[in-house]
Amino acid sequence: MGPPALRIGLDVLDRGELRQLADRDWFLRYTFTAEELELAARMTAGRRLEFLSGRFTAKEAILKSLGRGLFQGVAPREISIGRTDDGAPSVSFTGRAAGLSLPPVALSIAHKKDVVAAVAISVPVPGPATTP
Repeated sequence: MGPPALRIGLDVLDRGELRQLADRDWFLRYTFTAEELELAARMTAGRRLEFLSGRFTAKEAILKSLGRGLFQGVAPREISIGRTDDGAPSVSFTGRAAGLSLPPVALSIAHKKDVVAAVAISVPVPGPATTP
């Protein structure tokens, strides 16, 4: 058995798709960490939508790089996206996800007009061998 395969997750979103959801408390609580929501609350409406769209798109890409969907063991609010000292996006896991031994994830987020794209890369940690 060779080394674990690199996993890539990609997601693209038109900000307009998130516009109506960004006003719904249940969606915000399910999707974003308290810190992300605090940051967003201090922004103008346009910047807030850009910020939340970027975070949502990134979380979708991260879940794909982990081989999981939205409802497969990791809630988006358990994925925390911050910034390194040099400004690059950083990923950490909180809540239940922090106890799942998830691999580190590298992330890139891009914005152009109303389009947001994110790419996440992870290398899954090999699990224990199973016997037939």
